[in-house]
Amino acid sequence: MSASARCFALLLASLVFAPPARAEAPQSAQSENARIEHILAQRARVRDIPAVALSWDGQHLAWVVSHDDKTTLTLASWSGRNARPLEIPGDCSEEGIRWAPRANELAVLTRCRVDPSNTKPIHGAIWLIDVEHGSTPRKVADIEGFAQGMQWSRDGQRIAFLYVPGATRPPYATASGNPRVGVIGATDEQVERVAQVPVAGGTPEILTPQGLYVYEFRLSPIGNRLAYTAAPPPGDNNWWTAKLYVQDAQAGAAPGMIVDPATVKGPLHGLQMALPRWSPDAARILFIGGLMSDRGATGGDLYGVPATGGTPVNLTPGAKVTPSWFTFLDQRSLLVNQIASGKVQVTEYTLGGNVARQTRLWFTAPGDIGDGRAALSVALSSKAPRRIAYASDSFDDPPEVHAGLLTTAPPPAVTTINADLGQAWGKTQSVEWNSGGMQVQGWLMYPADYDAHKRYPMIVYVHGGPSWANLPTWRNNASALSEFGYFVLMPNPRGSFGEGVAFAQAIRNQMGYGDLDDILAGVDAVEKLAPIDDHRLGMMGWSYGGFMSMFAPTRTQRFKAVVAGAGISDWQSYYGQNQIDQWMIPFFGASLYDDPAAYAKSSAINFIKQAKTPALIVVGERDEECPAPQSFEYWHALKTLGVPTTLVVYANQGHHFVGRKDPADILRRTLDWFGKYLSPAR
Repeated sequence: MSASARCFALLLASLVFAPPARAEAPQSAQSENARIEHILAQRARVRDIPAVALSWDGQHLAWVVSHDDKTTLTLASWSGRNARPLEIPGDCSEEGIRWAPRANELAVLTRCRVDPSNTKPIHGAIWLIDVEHGSTPRKVADIEGFAQGMQWSRDGQRIAFLYVPGATRPPYATASGNPRVGVIGATDEQVERVAQVPVAGGTPEILTPQGLYVYEFRLSPIGNRLAYTAAPPPGDNNWWTAKLYVQDAQAGAAPGMIVDPATVKGPLHGLQMALPRWSPDAARILFIGGLMSDRGATGGDLYGVPATGGTPVNLTPGAKVTPSWFTFLDQRSLLVNQIASGKVQVTEYTLGGNVARQTRLWFTAPGDIGDGRAALSVALSSKAPRRIAYASDSFDDPPEVHAGLLTTAPPPAVTTINADLGQAWGKTQSVEWNSGGMQVQGWLMYPADYDAHKRYPMIVYVHGGPSWANLPTWRNNASALSEFGYFVLMPNPRGSFGEGVAFAQAIRNQMGYGDLDDILAGVDAVEKLAPIDDHRLGMMGWSYGGFMSMFAPTRTQRFKAVVAGAGISDWQSYYGQNQIDQWMIPFFGASLYDDPAAYAKSSAINFIKQAKTPALIVVGERDEECPAPQSFEYWHALKTLGVPTTLVVYANQGHHFVGRKDPADILRRTLDWFGKYLSPAR
């Protein structure tokens, strides 16, 4: 059930961009509508930063800004000075940037607009920019299909990338699915493979076999071998069963499987793998292994395995944090991004035999890094002094590029891309509480008009996943609710990243139970800290958060209104409706057909007569991960039972919405719904 917190944050980005100052809000509905429209208008001003790259010598910085469906590539010195935009020929977007390993040459991947019908092939290209000589962009190759994840060979003569030849849609389960008509399953699979192209120019050469769908890959230090995670197609469904392979970096080479989590003994058994990395001497491969609900939402322990195969070893057993990205600094040191109790830390680990021990906390970031996307987390120079660069934002600061020396202080912002944006919501604080013998963390955002002498309603925002976390980001769904006079609790209950593997795995066979207990304990805890009216509580979420917003009203009557986005009402019927059923087995312990009772106990529909809470339900028409029939089922049941409910299905949208119109409509409806049933005080 993909689309972790970051997807809903992007979906409802319009919630957060408000002007520096606000006026007192009259009580009238007309004024409320005007405030909603004003927030929506601010949405057009935000500029996202989807990619940041730092040259090998730390002297040159590049970044991509995305705004109003267009992108801009900027080159600058490492400090952000002498910034100059660079135009790539053609009316396409810059989707990826990567510096050469020992030269100041920048590879740029472009992609033309994806047709929403999913019937026309995607087009793009790879370009090369020689920064030292100021040359104009030179096309290296045309890309007929979908490409991502560029990597240079060490000699700088080749660029490898993930490639879906002839693709008509992005290779993500969160993308809008194809119409389910005709003979289902009879069409040709669109398979993601590793390809390469010479820097001198040419046609992409595919290196990996047709029978393996590749999710992530890494060239060996000298570039003669590949390590990659892959599974048989279809790729959307089988990421959760991917194995680790090694093969020669040439077409027709036979892959050798070195790790299969389904058969391996030990703590990795039945779990997922991400981010394979060669050690500098190419003797072994490190990766992150853990219980993960989403491709791209990475978290777990660090593992190592000999490059020739063998038993993978957990290098960080018992860690109380969640590594989410890493790279080698040298043969014995790793730079690791990790989530620790709702915060993002940049740390250094020292390798000693079969143990990786944290030896330095470089810094705790004030917010999120790279928008939670592991592949974009950090750019690091390879020449001393080591410099670091990334895009970051927080509750208090909008997205900017940060760059500087790797020290114990977070690097400063070196851009003013979003300097014209102002923050108009209330303060936010980290809160912790005990639940079921576990320490649980969350974030509490105050109303913008907070007055300690008043009592306020509160909305609980449940993140997606469940394997993810609510992190301190500017693009946070709580902001508009804060502006409208709500407290917002953003909990990280069991199943979340940030407290170690045991905490993340505590969600198994407990969906809707242990996690909801943690949330309710959090509500009790914050009600002791702040003037919150327990009779005016709401809940909202997307994906897993949507499921929780459907299931919670069957277990408790404390919530007086919910907004369920792309939710799941019946795990049993869901098993046969979605296109990613493989994700469910690690969480439920078996398939539906082997253990239907495990799915039945967490299905809201089986306890629907206990639900009395008014529910706004929203979903995309072509959602492959949480199909629309799940929302229809919940809506139909509430409607039959006389519980106030509204269902809105958005045409042609998938699990992750695109465009502005539909997310804006969701925002309007969300604020209206909570306003109607929780009546926030003014």
